[in-house]
Amino acid sequence: MRLNWLSKVFGGREDAVALALYHGVVAQARLPHWYEAGGVPDTIDGRFDMIAAILSFVLLRLERDPSAAAASARLTERFVSDMDGQLRESGVGDIGVGKHIGKMMGMLGGRLGAYRDGLAARDLRPALERNLYRAGPPAPAALAHTQDALFAFDARLAALPTSTILAGDIA
Repeated sequence: MRLNWLSKVFGGREDAVALALYHGVVAQARLPHWYEAGGVPDTIDGRFDMIAAILSFVLLRLERDPSAAAASARLTERFVSDMDGQLRESGVGDIGVGKHIGKMMGMLGGRLGAYRDGLAARDLRPALERNLYRAGPPAPAALAHTQDALFAFDARLAALPTSTILAGDIA
């Protein structure tokens, strides 16, 4: 009983799974092709938007497996924890962090809906223009690259067993 309590306090297997998967999400979002060929702005906002995009695709894939609901929730919690730390490191005070996190979670929820709809319609361009290229319209070749790469990423995720995804192996 005591070890069970300690694992809840200090993490445990669920946190390790979420951390490994979140590291995989961030690694995918940091790939240079998103910023070079894809034209995603290499800024704090652009990097947030790319992490949110990759995270959205992973969460959408996990939605397809009801047994992954808890892992999906833990992954989202890991994202919130990371964003909380990033905000604090950038100088946002305790009072402002909650407000910023609430806004980020709203942005993530909007992206999930937009990317879900884009995948269903096989057209991510409107969602990408609104959520990934907020600074202005991208070059057509950049938009095409990003859309094609995200469709390929989604196809790779669909082909992977959930256990592989939960291990953070989403490349």
